[in-house]
Amino acid sequence: MKSPAKSLTQLPKRALDLDWRLVLLLISSVTFFTYISISSSSAAAIPISLPKAASFKSILHPPNHRPNPTRQLNGSRIAVCLVGGARRFELTGPSIVERILRVYENSDLFLHCPLDSNAYKLQLLSDAPRIASVRIFKPQPVPETESQLRVLTPSNSPNGIQGLLQYFHLVEGCLPMIKAHQEKNNFTYDWIIRTRVDGYWSDPLGPENFIPGKYVVPPGSSYGGLNDRFGVGDYNSSVVALSRLSLISQLDSAGLTQLNSETAFKAQLSTQNVRYTTKRLPFCVVSDRQYPYPVGRNGVPVAALSSRGPLSGAKCRPCKPVCSGTCVGPMMSGLYRSWSWTEWANNTLELCDAHGEWEEGWETVFDNSAGKKLALARKRIWALNMDKCVDGFEKFKKRAAHWVGPSDAEICGLGLKKPA
Repeated sequence: MKSPAKSLTQLPKRALDLDWRLVLLLISSVTFFTYISISSSSAAAIPISLPKAASFKSILHPPNHRPNPTRQLNGSRIAVCLVGGARRFELTGPSIVERILRVYENSDLFLHCPLDSNAYKLQLLSDAPRIASVRIFKPQPVPETESQLRVLTPSNSPNGIQGLLQYFHLVEGCLPMIKAHQEKNNFTYDWIIRTRVDGYWSDPLGPENFIPGKYVVPPGSSYGGLNDRFGVGDYNSSVVALSRLSLISQLDSAGLTQLNSETAFKAQLSTQNVRYTTKRLPFCVVSDRQYPYPVGRNGVPVAALSSRGPLSGAKCRPCKPVCSGTCVGPMMSGLYRSWSWTEWANNTLELCDAHGEWEEGWETVFDNSAGKKLALARKRIWALNMDKCVDGFEKFKKRAAHWVGPSDAEICGLGLKKPA
């Protein structure tokens, strides 16, 4: 009698393969459940170790989803106070739009500028994302008080004490504009950025410059005090920093005398207990002024606008550098560090010979440094006629929430010839 079971050798090959698959599946399942059981029972005894680079922060915010500091700041209310004359605004204006206003697209622009033959160039700001308030005014002498004459010095100011007062008036003029906009819309700004119309920005203003409880200014170009060519801070510290005229009487009460713009600015913050810090910033002040070269101990270095920087508000112009690399160190090391000095290490600075007018062909030098987009803006301004200028200001005016200034024809007529 034959046994009902067949030996393995008697089974067909297909059945043999199927049996082995079942066996392997059973073995894998038993092994898996055994491992889970052992792991669960010993979890308390055996800690789970993560790679050294891992952290709760990196788990909650993987690299592709980490908070963006700039995006976070765009959730804040930011006012940008832009002041000064528009002498070379076809070079500087587009960089301010691209590297400050478009970086912080929710920021509100406040423009406070004198009417002059270059004011028509301000229409470049019509490309700004948000324009809160514009005031273009006809310059008038600022009354000089005994307090101001005691506190301030005319030394090294191109227009004496009146020049300082005009500058202070420009800066402080932003405050009533900002306060009026806040009251109208029932909010308070978190931050105020104050910068100059003649500042050329080579890179964006970074979010690391917004420091709660501290007012940030550039290093260098301090002239015995603090560099006052740019500042950013929270609302309360910015109100103090912008009150250039109002606080002179308090400096007088403190017995301070013979202050230039920079030493007055430092005293202004110190007497009001505003903490400040310096951080290198990617901008320079485009200047037509002429300065001796080579640079003496009390001289003013003029940087090539193409310098790798950041230049932190040093004077600059578009030029073919006459001093770079190993030439820079000996010259800059000879300057008083607390006067016109600016950071020069690591080949970040190239120098112009600025004893004369801007060199022939500077336009090409600028275009090559600034790039195609900013070069096109320069050419667009230079190609304006009266009609296009008026149309440009109409567009600018329509985009502003508040506007105070002369007529478009008056602004354009000062800088452009009227049609015959």
